[in-house]
Amino acid sequence: MTSQPFTHLDSAGQARMVDVTGKTPSIRQATATGFVRCAPDVIAALRTGSVPKGDVLAVARIAGIQAAKRTAELLPLAHVIGVHGAAVDLTVLDEGVRVDATVRTADRTGVEMEAMTAVAVAALAIVDMVKGLDRTVEIEGIRITAKSGGRSGDWVRPAPTAESGRS
Repeated sequence: MTSQPFTHLDSAGQARMVDVTGKTPSIRQATATGFVRCAPDVIAALRTGSVPKGDVLAVARIAGIQAAKRTAELLPLAHVIGVHGAAVDLTVLDEGVRVDATVRTADRTGVEMEAMTAVAVAALAIVDMVKGLDRTVEIEGIRITAKSGGRSGDWVRPAPTAESGRS
């Protein structure tokens, strides 16, 4: 990895928002993933729709989409951009819930932070809805898995190797 100057610092080392005014809008997309680890009884309640607080997955999906649209309010140096598409997919597995979010725009900067924010807030919504059933519920591994568009082009997270142990 090559060393590049920090784009969010001015010549005096002060934080600044990068000026993207001169950039041409283009279609951009980012996908992120994360995992909410839950106890077996929570998984059973999710599968039967019997969580006392209601439809956990519907609440989490809407929370994630809303979060993608409000990312610039949460991250001080993130640009206000048009979120033109946002999908949050939730998969109940034996160990917990996988959260995947894909965000799209036709703007001057990417949507990686919007995708990660969508995953984080959807995961937090799940925790909020099930914490009364499982005090050990936890969020793991929020990360970008792919992006496309923009100056740096397309990128996909490499598959895990036996040595890395990460996906």
